[in-house]
Amino acid sequence: MNSSNPASSGHGRPVVAVLGIGTMGAAMARNIAAAGLALRVWNRNRAPAEELADTGAVVCDSPADACRGADVVLTLLANEQVVAEVMDQARDGLDPRTVWVQSCTVSPEGTHRLADQARRLGVIYVDAPLLGTKEPAVAGTLGMLAATDDESARERVRPVFEAVGSRTVWLDEVGQASGLKLAYNAWVLATVEGVAESLTLARALGIDPHKVIEAIDGSALNSRYVQTKGPKMIEDDLDTPSFPLEAAAKDAMLITDTARVAGLRLGIAEVVREQLGVAVDRGMGRADVAATYRQSRRTAH
Repeated sequence: MNSSNPASSGHGRPVVAVLGIGTMGAAMARNIAAAGLALRVWNRNRAPAEELADTGAVVCDSPADACRGADVVLTLLANEQVVAEVMDQARDGLDPRTVWVQSCTVSPEGTHRLADQARRLGVIYVDAPLLGTKEPAVAGTLGMLAATDDESARERVRPVFEAVGSRTVWLDEVGQASGLKLAYNAWVLATVEGVAESLTLARALGIDPHKVIEAIDGSALNSRYVQTKGPKMIEDDLDTPSFPLEAAAKDAMLITDTARVAGLRLGIAEVVREQLGVAVDRGMGRADVAATYRQSRRTAH
């Protein structure tokens, strides 16, 4: 592990390493660079990282290379296991003052395991899942949920959070941010499934499903999410994902498993988990989460 941080920009302008350049990582990395922060990027498949070279980002060959000289390391990877593996690979590039911002959606138990790993690696850990999908990531208006045991980390990550998001909700303890993300996503997935089933029922009754969206518009139950996802379901415009269905299925498993550990059985979440799992098995995983509408219609038939 390095004993110094020679690439640090100082004056409150951290050097940032982004590990994982998928849909969210690419958008967030561009906003970090646009905010004037020095950027280092790594992805297992190098091609998406190479596309960030035009921002001035340093494209790196390994996680350790990307983390070398970074003040803040941001992980945007598929799941807890991948995050843990990649951070082990980053070990030789980490500095004792490095702040690791972990933004993959994991369970509270999972984030505690990653926090333990951070202690073994000798770095500061921030539990920091994201609220939002592709569009707010591109716009730099994500919501950030965050918790850390090191109060000094709050100020150190502030320029990064301001670059990628419009608001940050700080919680008291590591694990609470990840728990709140699961509670939030339980609502998101229930909303998607609810809209899908309402549209399916209307169609089965011979009613134009657009009328469902029209009826919701202007009511107390209206939301931008309904008005965006509903028409896409009806038009079957679902193959360019804002939130991939396979990722939603992973989150549904985390939600229900975490609830069971807490002694709960969440009825809606359990049904959503089953629906999304079947949709993945039927090849819909790379589509948008709203493709659960296809599954609802198939079941109805």
